[in-house]
Amino acid sequence: MSNRSAMRHRDQVLAVIGDPSAPARSALAASWVRSAERYGLDPEEARPPNTLTAAELREARERLDLLVSAAQPSLDRLFLAVGASGCCVLFTDANGVPVDRRGAEVDDPTFHRWGLWTGAVWSEAAEGTNGIGTCLAEERALTIHRDEHFHTRNIGLSCTVAPVFDPQGRLAAALDVSSCRADLTQGMVSLIASAVADAAARIEAEAFRRAFPEARLLLATHPERGGGGLLAVDADDLVVGATRRARHVFGLTDARLASPLPVDSLINPGRPRAEGLDDVERSGLQRALARAGGNVSAAARALGISRATLHRKMSRLGLVRRH
Repeated sequence: MSNRSAMRHRDQVLAVIGDPSAPARSALAASWVRSAERYGLDPEEARPPNTLTAAELREARERLDLLVSAAQPSLDRLFLAVGASGCCVLFTDANGVPVDRRGAEVDDPTFHRWGLWTGAVWSEAAEGTNGIGTCLAEERALTIHRDEHFHTRNIGLSCTVAPVFDPQGRLAAALDVSSCRADLTQGMVSLIASAVADAAARIEAEAFRRAFPEARLLLATHPERGGGGLLAVDADDLVVGATRRARHVFGLTDARLASPLPVDSLINPGRPRAEGLDDVERSGLQRALARAGGNVSAAARALGISRATLHRKMSRLGLVRRH
């Protein structure tokens, strides 16, 4: 990076910071202003990123244990897709600290010099506008490309990042692909962004599955708001968990999930629901038959009643055995 490039970038940042209307016109400008005014950062600061001690890094990784474990296959797959093009993959906690990474041995010295390494602190409060920190601050996927960074020492980087939410829908991590290549094209950045978003979604889904190992997982849709979220449903057809997307689609909160919530009330919101004892019994028999694969004898044993009794109940409740 030449001195002229650094000075030009500094002047650009200072001009934006001095323009009161700039944050309203641009999300990038708003981040630059936060970096200077809220965090008191200087765009010409030359020191490298702060780094956690080995003990602090170990604690940060342990706090994120479920997501780190769930992320391993996706990190490997993502690196296979982007590693040959001179990129590294970072998985950070909610404070912007990489707790896991993938990189090619030949590129590692370069990335280490830039601070793209486990233990480095890439929060927006510490480093100003950057891919990891700004993604976490704004809770959205984004790319901070070269001179979009706040610090002049970081304008050689291109960072594409997606947020990762835990099984309770809380912001917990970020998935980043960073490059120091000067010839990185916009087309390549777009491909990387798609790969990062897909990998982040896979990590969230795998962590959700591990958080509810005994539940059925449903890819649920709402007739008006779309879908894409996962619901965890117990043996009584009650919702016990929901991903961030599902929470948004169905308007779910921790308080609402803490109370008994029939899944049918979410996925069939317009269908009238009877409250009689026959309906409760019918639902119980349907679940028993479903778990028994339609085998009446097996369902009767599971319910603790005779086969004949189950047949009488099915007849009375209008249940038809499905072969």
